[in-house]
Amino acid sequence: MTGTTPSQAGEVLRQAPWLRAYPPELGERLLAEGRLVRRAIGEWAQAEGDDRGGLVVVIAGLLHSYCAAPGDRTVMIGLVSPGAVLGHATRFSGGPRLVTAVCVEPTILLELTEAALDRVAAHRPELWRAIADFTYANMRSVLQLAAETVALGPRERLVARLLAAAERRAEPDTAEAPVIRISQELLGEMAGLTRKTANHHLSALARSGLIALGYGCIRLLDRAALQRIISA
Repeated sequence: MTGTTPSQAGEVLRQAPWLRAYPPELGERLLAEGRLVRRAIGEWAQAEGDDRGGLVVVIAGLLHSYCAAPGDRTVMIGLVSPGAVLGHATRFSGGPRLVTAVCVEPTILLELTEAALDRVAAHRPELWRAIADFTYANMRSVLQLAAETVALGPRERLVARLLAAAERRAEPDTAEAPVIRISQELLGEMAGLTRKTANHHLSALARSGLIALGYGCIRLLDRAALQRIISA
């Protein structure tokens, strides 16, 4: 991460799911108008309720996103990996940022102010369509999470969260066994399960050869079989 260059940052943008359908010049313009900033482990990239405008894109590292919950609690709701957008111009969202994003690895962010976005759009007006694309994708993810909570059992919810994390990775999905960098406890929290329940089901999946459990990570060994679990 410490050696990330502008060319490497540009490659991350080209592979970002919300930019893949657009000319590479859009990512290049975003990089030219923004600034790369570093955040250490434990630092916040943004806070829930923050009304700071602009766009924040993850270039390197990993973040956990949290949301306020009833009972004065905060719960983890997702992983944020390179290529993902943490938030966008608040003038389009109609309100402040909705989640807190905390760095769990040394992180590099591309930050663009509202003025920088206007400059990009002056040359690449398709920027606004790209912003609409990731806004829709974020909304779809939230609805999918709600549907999983209502319709799926504990094991299926865990599998669904693992597959969703693999799908949102920015890098080309060439690995046969992608690694999701998350602990069993936090994955259980994302699925609304206790640590004991999550560990029980994950251990069973590992014994079946569908996943491999590591320290702070889970490797998906058979994505097709995992997909069948939640499609049954």
